Amino acid sequence: MSTFIHPTAVVEPGAEIGEGTKVWHFAHIMPDARIGSDCSLGQNVFVANHVVIGDHVKIQNNVSVYEGVKLEDHVFCGPSMVFTNVFNPRSEIQRMDQLRTTLVQRGATLGANCTIVCGVTIGQYAFVGAGSIVTRDVPDFALVFGVPARLQGWVCRCGEKLQFDGQTAACTCGNRYELADKTCRPLSGRQ
Repeated sequence: MSTFIHPTAVVEPGAEIGEGTKVWHFAHIMPDARIGSDCSLGQNVFVANHVVIGDHVKIQNNVSVYEGVKLEDHVFCGPSMVFTNVFNPRSEIQRMDQLRTTLVQRGATLGANCTIVCGVTIGQYAFVGAGSIVTRDVPDFALVFGVPARLQGWVCRCGEKLQFDGQTAACTCGNRYELADKTCRPLSGRQ
């Protein structure tokens, strides 16, 4: 399986793109970007210098992944969602030396039109609802939504909302979870 770059996309010399990745219409990849294998970058996606994107990541249309953002394997970025990288930007004041790192961990989903304020970590398999504004760290397996985004429950690795019976939950897919000290962790199943 080879890499596919649409003829209208711009991939600057020096950019690293893994095997099987597809870069679609009008995307722009900067020279120091690193993109893993089997990714999909939709129409009008921008990937800045020094961005690291893992394997099997899906970035839908109209998303800009700015310097300071790292996406681990199997992350999903919904259409038109937004990353930031400077907390208090001003046009007349250069603050690129004040970038705040944003980490999106393995398997997380960022819903359409959500905004991720720089400097946060989105935990493994967390799910950020469409239109939400994330201003603080999101725990593993957390379901967050709202403005600002708040914890609304927990999700399975497969993406289904978990229903806890006391301190444990079993998903229809077979995965089981435990809730303790405001932390959701897998117990067993098809991990």
